[in-house]
Amino acid sequence: MCRNIKTLFNFEPPATEDEIHASALQFVRKLSGFNRPSQSNEAAFNLAVTEVSDAARKLLISLQTAAPVRDREVEAEKARERSRLRFG
Repeated sequence: MCRNIKTLFNFEPPATEDEIHASALQFVRKLSGFNRPSQSNEAAFNLAVTEVSDAARKLLISLQTAAPVRDREVEAEKARERSRLRFG
């Protein structure tokens, strides 16, 4: 599951709220072992996703780097090429 979490820092355009939420959801799914929580655990699960999203957003805002900003399309193409080489 966590392999689906993408790097969100130092990209142009910056990470969207949807991308931050999706990463938080994947993280909470991995920690809890639930792809979908039961009704009795749904409130705690959703609260965890919200809190992780908030923490991720704060982290992304506070990070600094001297590295050049990366382009999402260029990085996506590099990943596709690595996949082609790996899986044929």
